[in-house]
Amino acid sequence: MKNCLFTIVGVLLLNFSGWSQAIHEDERYVPETDPLVLEKLKQWQGLKFGLLMHWGAYSQWGIVESWSLCPEEYGWCVRTKGSDPDNYFTYKQEYENLALTFNPVNFNPEKWAKAAKAAGMKYVVFTTKHHDGFSMFDSKYTDYKINGSKSIFRNHPKANVTREIFNAFRAEGLWAGAYFSKPDWHSEYYWDPKYPPRDRNVNYEPEANPERWQQFTDFTHNQILELLTDYGKVDILWLDGGWVAKTPKGRITDWYRGQLGEQNTNGYLKHRIVNQDIKMDELVVKAREKQPGLIVVDRAVYGKNQNYLTPENRVPEKALPYPWESCIISGGGWSHTFGARYMSGYQGVQMLVDIVAKGGNLLLNIAPGPDGTWQQGAYDLLQEYADWMEVNAEAIYETHAIAPYKEGKVAMTQKEDGTTYFFYMADEKETTMPREIRVKSLQPADGAKVSLLGGGNLRWKKDGDGFVVTIPEKWRKNPPSNYVWTLKVTGLR
Repeated sequence: MKNCLFTIVGVLLLNFSGWSQAIHEDERYVPETDPLVLEKLKQWQGLKFGLLMHWGAYSQWGIVESWSLCPEEYGWCVRTKGSDPDNYFTYKQEYENLALTFNPVNFNPEKWAKAAKAAGMKYVVFTTKHHDGFSMFDSKYTDYKINGSKSIFRNHPKANVTREIFNAFRAEGLWAGAYFSKPDWHSEYYWDPKYPPRDRNVNYEPEANPERWQQFTDFTHNQILELLTDYGKVDILWLDGGWVAKTPKGRITDWYRGQLGEQNTNGYLKHRIVNQDIKMDELVVKAREKQPGLIVVDRAVYGKNQNYLTPENRVPEKALPYPWESCIISGGGWSHTFGARYMSGYQGVQMLVDIVAKGGNLLLNIAPGPDGTWQQGAYDLLQEYADWMEVNAEAIYETHAIAPYKEGKVAMTQKEDGTTYFFYMADEKETTMPREIRVKSLQPADGAKVSLLGGGNLRWKKDGDGFVVTIPEKWRKNPPSNYVWTLKVTGLR
């Protein structure tokens, strides 16, 4: 995933289409057929709110994860650290040597899990390995890992951080998800040391070197199956690096399709299209033998192995007709940023409501630092969610989108039993509830009860095809929550 600047405007607009992983609202979706996966997907869609964590040895430099190793001329690839950032090979060696000094001695996943649970998060997706190939788990297939033979952290009782994170979050009732990068820029089977890297792709021709490519395919399968064998219950396999995919003649992956606008000054694409068939169908079969019902998210690769879609750092403009999740930076970048500024509670809560009203899930990224701690801004943001959820949680979970999804400042969700929620999304400086809240497109059934979550029953009357609710003075001046106020209607006409 790419790093990007976090700004107030960016959070409000959430329209980083140029920097996204090329997930678009009109993208094709292939429905799953496995009944266990379908049931799991339905459960996942009811969870609504998850935590994403990008963490690795690169946190010591406070730079974008992995991408500075990639010889492509984008802003997130700029090299700024090390003794000689203009010398690529010196830089790469110093970057990889960060594995030797990575020492997160204050790592406390139980504290993270408790804060996430209090905020209303229901699942975690952790970066077990990013594109740089540094494994944040005890893989027997590489020594380039958090507890490698030369790591100063290797003897720490929590050195296998992936296991510790999964255990801590499962203990709080959250699902466990494994982010795993398909490309591996450290592996000699992907970036063969005989050749310099050219771009983000494999640096040799897989079809001309089938034995070498098979070694990489086996290596990737082995590492993923390790995670699904030795780390307890894993609910989601969240794969990144959509360019590593089979590209049959006449068709390119959705990831490449989305890159067609990313051209250099000569008008040519910066990325080669390389057929990198990693035998994903075979891998998914083996994965679900280990973890029946496993949700697989082969991001931005059209086909049956992308069980839900993942708009990156943006919220779609409309409800989408398939399972989806917006992965969003909470502060700084995807990876640890020194002095990061986090989104406000107002921005965070309103974004969650907007996503849920459109039928999606929010996967909010928090990046741990090199000592193994979160910044205070992350805890402050999660506390804002916790305070709001204490009043309004029932309107979020186990709901689905209902047209017209949003009407002016009012967004909507509905439960399977017909209970419908109307969210009044206040302006940023709006701290007093309006005297009336009006909905034009939907109307309660005769005898339905209308109430204010955190308050009590409300008087309402029909108004054309809609209805009007009167807010008593006591709640107008003292709303039950900040930022968004929720009306509950027991049934619609």
